[in-house]
Amino acid sequence: MQEIRWIQRFENYKKALSNLNETVQYIKEHGLNKIYIMALVQAFEIAFELGWKTLKDYLEYTGTLTDTPRDTIKTAFSQNIIKNGKCWIEMMEARNKTSHTYREDFANQLADDILNNYFTELQNLEKILQEKI
Repeated sequence: MQEIRWIQRFENYKKALSNLNETVQYIKEHGLNKIYIMALVQAFEIAFELGWKTLKDYLEYTGTLTDTPRDTIKTAFSQNIIKNGKCWIEMMEARNKTSHTYREDFANQLADDILNNYFTELQNLEKILQEKI
């Protein structure tokens, strides 16, 4: 039986999300410091990257081709796969900023956004895609 690409990538996404969850839980127990913020941001970057690529693979599997993260997010939103397109665009922009520069003030704000918004959106994607298997 041929493996379905989006399901393969989804398995990697779930592992990355599990790592992000572990980081979030550790921070909730121990608080934030520079090292934990760096770990949180890195875990977020990996989970986000696998999230949008899983969406892209899923869309392709269902017959819709997309090229870029922004196009993939907009298409997934228009097809009601993700509910909060604005938050996904914000996550994409945040990931782009952290991939190219490091500013402590931005990292601190991003950590807050991850803990209060982004992590929930990434978890929602896992639930939605799990239902599609």
